[in-house]
Amino acid sequence: MIETINHTARYIRQRVEGEMPQIAIILGTGLGALVDHIEEKQYIPYADIPDMPVSTVEGHQGNLIFGTLAGRRVVAMQGRFHYYEGYDMKQVTFPVRVFQALGIKTLFVSNAAGGMNKEFKVGDIMTICDHINLFPENPLRGRNYNELGPRFPAMTEAYDPGLIAEADVVAQELGIRLMHGVYVGTPGPTFETPAEYEYFRIIGGDAVGMSTVPEVIVANHAGMRVYGISVITDLGGKDVREVPTHEEVQAAAAKAQPNMLAIIKGLVGRL
Repeated sequence: MIETINHTARYIRQRVEGEMPQIAIILGTGLGALVDHIEEKQYIPYADIPDMPVSTVEGHQGNLIFGTLAGRRVVAMQGRFHYYEGYDMKQVTFPVRVFQALGIKTLFVSNAAGGMNKEFKVGDIMTICDHINLFPENPLRGRNYNELGPRFPAMTEAYDPGLIAEADVVAQELGIRLMHGVYVGTPGPTFETPAEYEYFRIIGGDAVGMSTVPEVIVANHAGMRVYGISVITDLGGKDVREVPTHEEVQAAAAKAQPNMLAIIKGLVGRL
């Protein structure tokens, strides 16, 4: 595993001109347009990268993009990998391991999520302050490599409190409504039933989605600071009977995209 990670990292270093960044951004649904704000871009298609999976989800392109955002060197994942696509957890989180080998210190991750917090509205943006892991497999299951991280990593502050506080400042300065909440990670690919939404709310969740948690676990294992953000693309519960579609989720995410972009750019600029 270590040799595979290092082999991929070596290939990327050979392809990238200039210094390696210390900031990585996983562009989930709702943050794809961030690519347009990255300057001096260098694209590396996933298909060209040794051992890199390829995204199969509509709306998720497959490139690593190196460049400059808000005056900082960054690498962005244009398209992520999901457990429901059939990948195992090692494959889902492989890019984060490669980021670790490249020297990434801070990870930004975004997603689209269904909301069950009664205060949420479609189009709201939520800073992820904590998560509940309902995936059937943990990405750290199996042999632990001490050079990657400890056997039993703490997840007490999986989402960096300092970055959360900075995001609040950025949102306040920009006049953006920024919610806080707990993200529930599920395997998918089905959207949740009304009873499941109620269950997630009862156990402490504010929003639910099918990504993010595996990458955040591995990033914490690797010692990275993490900031997570969700766009609330639909609402669920026993009193909500709208049936969400993938197209509607994408449309709601696109509408909220400018605010998500503004917060991420503001945060990156403060690092």
